[in-house]
Amino acid sequence: MDVVKYPISTEKAIRLMEAENKLVFVITKASKKQDVKKAVEELFKVKVEKVNTYIDRKGNKKAYVKLSADTPAIDVATKMGLM
Repeated sequence: MDVVKYPISTEKAIRLMEAENKLVFVITKASKKQDVKKAVEELFKVKVEKVNTYIDRKGNKKAYVKLSADTPAIDVATKMGLM
């Protein structure tokens, strides 16, 4: 099951990357926080500290993933081609 659908690169998401070391992804509705943490750690070889999920008005489920201090979110975003 694919947990992470795609990353989000809006102004807010980029501000979160710079200020709070967080990445934002659209995820499948059925996925849980533990699934997201495991998937992001495996996909990008990073350490995840915390995951917050949120369902927006359009019905998309989003995950705000806080990375550990030793892995900058900007570096991960650059590898994904967002920056």
